[in-house]
Amino acid sequence: MNVAVFGAGYVGLVTGAVLAELGHRVMLVDVDTGKVQQIMRGIPPIFEQGLPELLARTRASGRLEATIDPQAAVPEAEVIFIAVGTPPLADGSPNLEYVHQAALAIGAGMEPDRSYVIVNKATVPIGSANLVKLWIEDGYVSRHGEVPAPALFTVASNPEFLREGTAIHDTLYPDRIVLGADEDWAMERLQTLYRPIVAQAFAPPGENPRPHDRGPVPVIATDRLSAEMIKYAANAFLSTKISFANEMANICERVGADISTVTYGIGLDTRIGPKFLNAGVGWGGSCFGKDLSALIYTAKEYGYQPRLLESTQEVNNEQRLIVIKRLQDELKTLKGRRIALWGLSFKPGTDDLRDAPALSVIAELLRLNARLTVYDPVAMDNIQRQYPDLDIRYGTSPLGALKGAEALVILTEWDEFRRFSLGTIAAELTLPVIIDGRNLYDPAEAQRLGIRYRGIGR
Repeated sequence: MNVAVFGAGYVGLVTGAVLAELGHRVMLVDVDTGKVQQIMRGIPPIFEQGLPELLARTRASGRLEATIDPQAAVPEAEVIFIAVGTPPLADGSPNLEYVHQAALAIGAGMEPDRSYVIVNKATVPIGSANLVKLWIEDGYVSRHGEVPAPALFTVASNPEFLREGTAIHDTLYPDRIVLGADEDWAMERLQTLYRPIVAQAFAPPGENPRPHDRGPVPVIATDRLSAEMIKYAANAFLSTKISFANEMANICERVGADISTVTYGIGLDTRIGPKFLNAGVGWGGSCFGKDLSALIYTAKEYGYQPRLLESTQEVNNEQRLIVIKRLQDELKTLKGRRIALWGLSFKPGTDDLRDAPALSVIAELLRLNARLTVYDPVAMDNIQRQYPDLDIRYGTSPLGALKGAEALVILTEWDEFRRFSLGTIAAELTLPVIIDGRNLYDPAEAQRLGIRYRGIGR
């Protein structure tokens, strides 16, 4: 099948590369010339595990190409994904300008003697399919001078549920595939597109082997509005689950309980489950905060006050700065203090800094006039490029970042950090103080070594 994907970021690039791996012919469309050139050379413009190998194979096969010209992608495409960014505006609503521009370009590129399924892959406000349809019609009219025939195209919804760091695995072996379409022919085309994944009828790549218990993938075939709502509801629930764990952690500290034991205990209940119950400095990334804000905004548009969702957001915002309070408890004034930070990306396995808790912590420590040295295995180039004016130092290694520091703050749970013993870390610090925002280490071991250790909820 011929596929076009507008947007070559995390979602668009991974989706396109996986579909090409499965035998479809895919054309990625992006406005960033540098990104397109990198992809054509087989070089991933983002950090994602397994992507270099996948991109190299699909480029060598000739099934994956990239362009800045929509006219090279749209006319022959049978399915067109819109996977561009929808960043939040100041009021919490998503910015749909990139979706608007993509829809206009798609409309202008469509030919009257074909049929197209345009798929909202990006997370868009509930009900956006109608708006995207209007924009596509506007683009078509701008070129052809007449409104397209009703049978020419339809807009469907196919929300993504990818986790950065495991995005390829999540695409090949998803928990479910959600397809929202209001026309039978569009639903049939999308089901054909995804048939290899649904049936798991493909040879798994060596760098992403198929889980031994992976059977056929459930498909939810529904209307467009329900498909859009599934995406928002899923991310809102996961955000709430993390914020709940953090709220329990804050209570645990006050009563003397250990959040690690508490979450293990409740996670064994099959009605709750163990995932997304790790207490820490809160969630970040490009999805949870944006989608939660958008759902809150939508609820208020319709006259409903989503109190639970607002509390989820509030708990997370406050949780990010809990490490500042820990530092102040241990060091008192932070002016002129040398602080080391391990971890910049919002989670391990990615270099993504979008809505990363580390950015909030860095901003507050700089406001308090602390001297910071940071280290992250993959995200330091990103922070230097995106925030060149930050007054921070960069360590060449985890231990190198500790030289001369009075305290260490851990903000991302990279496996690389777990390999260092508490004794090794303490030997490099001048006091030593460790504020463990991801609960990587054993408090009892820290106490035995005489380390002033503070975790979250322990």
